[in-house]
Amino acid sequence: MTEAINAVEADRALKTKHRKMWALGDYSAVAAQLIPDLGPELVQACGVRSGERVLDIAAGSGNAAIPAALAGASVVACDLTPELLEAGRKFAAERGAELEWREADAEALPFADGEFDTVMSCVGIMFAPHHRDSADELIRVCRPGGTIGLLNWTPEGFIGQMFATMKPYAPEPPPGAQPPPLWGRADHVRGLLGDRVTDVEARRGTVRVDRFGKPEDFRDYFKANYGPTIATYRNIAGDPSRVAALDSDLDNLARRHAGGAGTVSMDWEYLLVTARKRG
Repeated sequence: MTEAINAVEADRALKTKHRKMWALGDYSAVAAQLIPDLGPELVQACGVRSGERVLDIAAGSGNAAIPAALAGASVVACDLTPELLEAGRKFAAERGAELEWREADAEALPFADGEFDTVMSCVGIMFAPHHRDSADELIRVCRPGGTIGLLNWTPEGFIGQMFATMKPYAPEPPPGAQPPPLWGRADHVRGLLGDRVTDVEARRGTVRVDRFGKPEDFRDYFKANYGPTIATYRNIAGDPSRVAALDSDLDNLARRHAGGAGTVSMDWEYLLVTARKRG
């Protein structure tokens, strides 16, 4: 009994930490300024239609949920971090989209079995620490014959490599937590979904990011706006030599991925998976 109580308390503390991390900086700006096309691409891949019931898990500020609502679907956008949901409400109002916003844990969704025609996530569910739990939940709330759509960063792509670069400077992950970029491996996702789905399609793609004039611009932008990067720097704030080392490592990462002279133009790789829940 004591072990079970300790496990529950540890999980609660972990989720609180995640909620606070994603409230750091301004992830809504990151999504809107750097990757605005990913949400619409996922919505299109899922074939979202007017009148369908759609759930966007770990929706953030609605990068995919808002386009789904504009396509005529009845959408619920859920996320662990209320600050992101509030930003999403403002974006939705500006674009004339009507949808429901719910605070929810991807690993314990507050929805009924088979409630949604389409269940999707755009670089969101990958950050839930227990992959099996969140995969079980996304399948549970999808109706038989419904669509599952996932777009996640690959381990080999820029964001996956950014997390690998930050790992030596970040706090040790808690026991049982799995690396987010694993969701960018087709074999890992297939293993999570298993025989509960059919018609699985997986393809890799890239999104061009050319906002930054030099590597230092990228690094400073992420230090100011991206929760995981901010949290990593806070972890080493008392050691100036490690801060300088991480600065250099992130600058070098951007240089390696830069595609043009005099500017930092990068192609960030993702994996897009669609499937149907077995009837």
